[in-house]
Amino acid sequence: MEGKNVLITGGSQGLGRALGRSLARRGHRVVLVARGQEALDRVVQEIREEGGVAHGVVADLGDQEAIYPLAGQAAALIGPIEVLVHNASTLGPTPLRLLMDTECEDLLHTLEVNLVGPFRLTKALAGHMALVGRGLVLHVSSDAAIQAYPRWGAYGVSKAALDHLSRTWAAELAEAGVRVLAIDPGEMDTAMHQAAMPEADRTQLPDPIQVAARLVQVIEAPARWPSGGRVVLSEVRS
Repeated sequence: MEGKNVLITGGSQGLGRALGRSLARRGHRVVLVARGQEALDRVVQEIREEGGVAHGVVADLGDQEAIYPLAGQAAALIGPIEVLVHNASTLGPTPLRLLMDTECEDLLHTLEVNLVGPFRLTKALAGHMALVGRGLVLHVSSDAAIQAYPRWGAYGVSKAALDHLSRTWAAELAEAGVRVLAIDPGEMDTAMHQAAMPEADRTQLPDPIQVAARLVQVIEAPARWPSGGRVVLSEVRS
């Protein structure tokens, strides 16, 4: 397929890094967003050394003032964004806490990064998608969005709300040709998983590269799933 302009938040490690590399290898142009310059630069350099087109933008999705500069910079680097992947998220404080032990400020910060940040960035970019009559917005969710796990409260609440945000965007943007999907990547061998579950056997967890390969299929053929739907990547087959 023709290469797309793709923006991926949380792009310096884990699934974001793997997805950026996989898409660039297939001819897509990527802008990766992360808070840390050094790690971001390494991923961009990896992609460029493989012949891909990649750029990095340092930004914090929880910072309201960062959103519109980020959107403008990404479009200036690769052109109008056609695919937006909301991958950045935070667990909140670790070790994970019971809701009764969760500070209100920590819940608020988790919602700012995992829910409000994606809402703001979609607002900044989906207008052009609607104007041209096409576009794809993906929200990386979790099974914690639909299953209540003790100590995962702040994260689970944010992902449940993100799923419903995805459905609402899909309903409102359907006639404009913009598709919106929630993506459940499943467990992966990532720094976030290790922080949440340090006792887990990492050798039994899928590599983010394997998960990214399935997500690439969704990005390149999104019409296989109804807009507003929830895609469990472990169920995606070629």
